[in-house]
Amino acid sequence: MESGTAMQWNQYYEHMNALKSAKMQCIQSAIQMVCSLTGSNKRIQRSRVSMDTHDADANCDGPDLDFVYSDVDGYQNEIAELYSYTEFSEFQMNVKAFEDQMELYDLPPNWQKQDSAAQRGIVMKLVDQLEVSDRSFRMQAARCILYLAQGCWAEVQSDEEQHQITRDNVLVLHQLGVFASFIDLLNMEIESACSPDIVAVKITNVTLVDSTDIRVILSVLYIITETIRDEKERGSEDYKELADSFVQEINSPLPDGELLAVKLLGMITRFCSGAAPQFPMKKVVLLLWKVSLLGLGGMDVLKNLKNEYRVKVGLDPITEDTLEVTKCMRASSPPATATDILENQYPRKNFKRSLMKQRFLDEPEQIDMEMGGNEGQTNANNGSGNGGNGSEEELSQYYRPYDDPSSSSSTTSTANPNNQPSATQPPAAVPPVQITARLPWTPKVRQKDIDQFLDISRNKFIGYSLIGDHESLAGLPQPIHEGFKTLQRHMYMSLADVQIKKEEDIARNPISTHEDEIKMTPAEVLYQAILPNLPQYMIALLKVLLAASPTSKSKTESINIMADVLPKKMPLTATQSTKLTVDMGRHKEIIVKAVSAIILLYLKHFKINHVYQFEFMSQHLVFANCIPLVLKFFNQTITEYVNTKNSIPLLDFPSCVIGEQPDLSGDSFVYGGEMSDKPYSWRNVFSCINLLRILNKLIKWKHSRVMMLVVFKSAPILKKTLKVRHAMMQLYVLKLLKMQTKYLGRQWRKSNMKTMSAIYAKVRHRLNDDWAFGNDLESRPWDFQAEECTLRACVDRFNLRRYPEATQKCGNNGTAAQNAENAQQSNMMAGNNGCGNNGDANGYGNNGGGGGNNGHNQQQQQLNDYGVEGGFPSDEILTHSDFAFFGHSGWWDRKVELTDYFKANYAVWLEEEVYNSQTDWDAL
Repeated sequence: MESGTAMQWNQYYEHMNALKSAKMQCIQSAIQMVCSLTGSNKRIQRSRVSMDTHDADANCDGPDLDFVYSDVDGYQNEIAELYSYTEFSEFQMNVKAFEDQMELYDLPPNWQKQDSAAQRGIVMKLVDQLEVSDRSFRMQAARCILYLAQGCWAEVQSDEEQHQITRDNVLVLHQLGVFASFIDLLNMEIESACSPDIVAVKITNVTLVDSTDIRVILSVLYIITETIRDEKERGSEDYKELADSFVQEINSPLPDGELLAVKLLGMITRFCSGAAPQFPMKKVVLLLWKVSLLGLGGMDVLKNLKNEYRVKVGLDPITEDTLEVTKCMRASSPPATATDILENQYPRKNFKRSLMKQRFLDEPEQIDMEMGGNEGQTNANNGSGNGGNGSEEELSQYYRPYDDPSSSSSTTSTANPNNQPSATQPPAAVPPVQITARLPWTPKVRQKDIDQFLDISRNKFIGYSLIGDHESLAGLPQPIHEGFKTLQRHMYMSLADVQIKKEEDIARNPISTHEDEIKMTPAEVLYQAILPNLPQYMIALLKVLLAASPTSKSKTESINIMADVLPKKMPLTATQSTKLTVDMGRHKEIIVKAVSAIILLYLKHFKINHVYQFEFMSQHLVFANCIPLVLKFFNQTITEYVNTKNSIPLLDFPSCVIGEQPDLSGDSFVYGGEMSDKPYSWRNVFSCINLLRILNKLIKWKHSRVMMLVVFKSAPILKKTLKVRHAMMQLYVLKLLKMQTKYLGRQWRKSNMKTMSAIYAKVRHRLNDDWAFGNDLESRPWDFQAEECTLRACVDRFNLRRYPEATQKCGNNGTAAQNAENAQQSNMMAGNNGCGNNGDANGYGNNGGGGGNNGHNQQQQQLNDYGVEGGFPSDEILTHSDFAFFGHSGWWDRKVELTDYFKANYAVWLEEEVYNSQTDWDAL
């Protein structure tokens, strides 16, 4: 019987091999036929792009984007983005204020003609004038200082000269206390904007005029901050001492006891609540971003801090940096297969979509090299012992030597930014590149995975398990020994694992376990400052991000982030309308850029400082529906968003005020896309990568959140993002796809083998991670809510132990966050309609979302009837941490006034809940 079965299998394999050979011959003949019909391989590629409707995109076959990811854009661009195009007329108001002030001082209205002592004297007089009670007199001095911070542009002839004067003036302004004085002015504006008299009058149709004074104040603060940050990054010697003192200043509480970053977050919260609709959100989020970036540190600081903390706890420093590794990757976009060519040339009806081949994930090649690549694969399989040449050829599709655009000469980068051969000039001879046959990342494995491997092996070969034994190999065969040694050699212990283990030891043995002294790092100071109101801050940031998203639809009750763009008089001509349209699009892009950078910066610093700080912020982002919001952002034609350039270079500062200004009407009106030599928008690519990194950080190792990606049908949205030809962006998209591959089903994996290949080649390997098949235990169903509640209990226990007072305030202010959590849970249950049909990311503010709140409201009403007005902090679940929270805050000890309803029905309650209720005290 067994021999007959073996014979049948042999016949089956011979039959399949014969079919494969016949298929290859058909493909070869088809390619030859198509090439003879068209006569040109390029025409084949054009025809297949134009006729394919499955994955086609005209931008996919272009060169890789030469975008280099960094903390910020160039200094001039960052300063130019501070101003809207509609603020052009206010530049002249600054000059007029400076001339009037110089006339008042009996001095010539020329800053450069004054010596150093005279300049310092003028600034000191202006600082004294900032403290007068007359508002108009005070704001005239503020405009003079803004003109000085802008580089006295009316007296210069070039951008470089203006930049140098700004640099010199900012040094003087900060030394004479201008920054602290403008912080006081900002406090006065916030108090006046939020005063009861102002709040009582509902401000409608807010325009640029309503925020004139506060925009002047924020502009001065931003220019000083950004200039010092830029000089600190450049390593300027004359700015070194100033930069260090300034960083210490913004990381220290203000005289009112509040950090500057917390004050700006409070402005965003007031704006989103409707208490101050005139606040200029773009300037606020830009200033918050630069203050946080300077105070906490950018990518280099993060890398050094991570290695420093790892060495401190006895771990090896990190040697692989994601930003450096991705520079050696090439964007993926595969050549057309023979099936695609035949289908495009001779389309057939009723063609099964499951058989359609995926494209655009490897480097484009000529069609006549298709069979050569297949032969190279065959040689690699047959001659792997001869140095692995085939493997090197295959890896060369994904990796290339990185050529930093910034290190090349300016002439070369300007003439040909993407290093592509010119059509008129033959390409220069390039020496062959030596590609090593290895993957870009060293494989990793967790201790949990090693324990699981040992447990399965012991049960299989011996029939028992040793709980808590991580090393014993007695009775196991030799291959298991070798596999165990391989896993141990690649085991990676993260800083978060060490911190979690420490917290578990403290929770288990609170008296005997020694806790280290809390080091007041900038991240620790910031976390303690924002902890009481962190849920509201996260909701406010996501509200602003939602309003600025290009896929969001305007609603009458949504916040108006265009208050500092819209002029008082609407445009009359076509040119003015076009300029305003471009300005509004540019305004939204800048806000998305700043908010995404703020959230990512906080997540990264909190994760290094302590993982439970990171988890606390992450949970509130998830409860506020950050995941569907980001997916909704990418549910657009992302290649168009990346290539869209909402900018007019002639109107950017300082070009709009230096030199002779052209007439922006008719033929002289030129868009940024026509003047720029880059085929993409820097800020849009930067925003997309930031949002993808945020999504990765929220979801990594959280199976309940991975299921949210599946429920919201994120796979097709993320696949569209792969069309952007940038290796770093594609890497984070592939990571998100890898997390959910095991849940997408066999048919999806079968239809997307090119994506699977790209994941294998570009994403780090976990040695025993069964991500491609979904056979491991973690792919089975589990209680999603229990996972989040367990994490929340650990985070609450951590916060209660280290910050009891701040946690108590956070609990008292957590109503909005609780409603957002309920909305997130209801969205999770009702998410089968896909992310594209979800409308806005519901759940912000106090409205909650979904029908899941009805039961909660009924329970809340019942609790109110019985005199429990505050309710319980968790939706139907009272965890151990909640009891600990109430115990610390004195909730159980407070006096409760029983309602008349409870008193009238006390006998019924006593009979049902006490006398007739059987309690198993042993089990309890």
